[in-house]
Amino acid sequence: MRGTPKRGQRLGGDAAHQKAMIGNLVASLIAAEAIVTTETKAKLLRPVAERCITAAKKGGVHRERQVVALIRDKEMARKLFAEIGPRYADRPGGYTRILKLGPRQGDNAPMARIELV
Repeated sequence: MRGTPKRGQRLGGDAAHQKAMIGNLVASLIAAEAIVTTETKAKLLRPVAERCITAAKKGGVHRERQVVALIRDKEMARKLFAEIGPRYADRPGGYTRILKLGPRQGDNAPMARIELV
């Protein structure tokens, strides 16, 4: 029997698929500093991305390895710890912003833009 995430919506897959999808979204957010996705994915992405940025602020090898385990992209983890983490050194939280964009043309899914503040 497949495991089920205990918090939030499942996004149509099992727990491993959801974790992989959120990790890829975090890596994309770090790379572009703003992405357009569905509102549901943006709302699930926000707390994970903020935890990664907080880990980058605090620094350390252990935290960097934890972030790499989630996003599976060493270059994006290096960018997070070298550029993005120090940028928010004096900010106590709230590193992301979600802007609602309206429905998507093809399937009327509510879209949102999540970006780093």
